[in-house]
Amino acid sequence: MELLKLLGILIVVIGFVLKLDSILVIMIAAIVTALVAGMDPVTFLETLGSSFVANRSMCVFVMVMVVTGTLERNGLKQAAANLMKKFKNASAGVVLAIYGVFRLVFAAFNVSFGGVAGFVRPIVLPMASAAAKKNGKKISEKYEENLKGMASGMENIAWFFGQVLFVGTSGMILVQSTLAGLGYNVELVDLMKVQIPVAIIAVAVAIVYYYFKDKQLSRKETK
Repeated sequence: MELLKLLGILIVVIGFVLKLDSILVIMIAAIVTALVAGMDPVTFLETLGSSFVANRSMCVFVMVMVVTGTLERNGLKQAAANLMKKFKNASAGVVLAIYGVFRLVFAAFNVSFGGVAGFVRPIVLPMASAAAKKNGKKISEKYEENLKGMASGMENIAWFFGQVLFVGTSGMILVQSTLAGLGYNVELVDLMKVQIPVAIIAVAVAIVYYYFKDKQLSRKETK
């Protein structure tokens, strides 16, 4: 009887080997596993719903990755690069600066775009790279690698400091509960107000640093 509970795994393996519809195979495996385990329909649906809610962020992440991969395969990176060719005075440092401000604002509303893999790599990096290559310039591998690091760094800095501007995030609640344990009772809104200048300064410092670093690389690592 215990081995029968593993029947769902066997169904998934066979279904994937035969290249059947993935969602259908997983649902059949879940239903079979529930029946073998003796779960009634109501309990099964409650378990399915609670599991989906508990892992919804992972579902969103997977969906973003799939959509981004599909778009990238159909010319997303090239479209982003072509867009930058229309702005003659744009540089990689300016592109990253604009993205930093843009990212901070949306992070304050807890809006994510998929992070480094889902947004920076297929959109921001090609735009910055195209700006660095304007007027027929060729950039070195070192410059290209530095652009990858700077684009990823801008994403991480703006998201890290910007997300705590949204009072409903787990980070804000963690800080509030930690302070409460130390005898300091503070409101989430007050924590958000304290974080505003910190977030602005952090992103501003990153913008200035990456701007001048890009200027330096542009002088030394272009042909």
